[in-house]
Amino acid sequence: MNNKEEILKRSRNSKRDEGMEFVENKGRTIGFRALCVIFIFIVLFNLFMGKRSDEVSALFWAYLAFESIPKYKFTHEKAYLVTTIFGIIASLASLLNFILTSLR
Repeated sequence: MNNKEEILKRSRNSKRDEGMEFVENKGRTIGFRALCVIFIFIVLFNLFMGKRSDEVSALFWAYLAFESIPKYKFTHEKAYLVTTIFGIIASLASLLNFILTSLR
């Protein structure tokens, strides 16, 4: 019984607010979905206009790659590792294309 009270006391004294964590995670999920929609719109619009989308692609793939790293470390699911590796490669390739086309 003493152990239960001690755990409850530590939980109450903790600076961590689970409600705030929930809201922040919900916001991240909504933000990521909005990012995806805007990314797809920009890429399709640029494709229609005959322009490249290397800048936004570099940002999108970097975000996706680095978001997958802690997920892989926690779950050890190969899909997150593949996403990380592919995302880093795609981000670097897009960044390199952006730099090279900008310098022409």
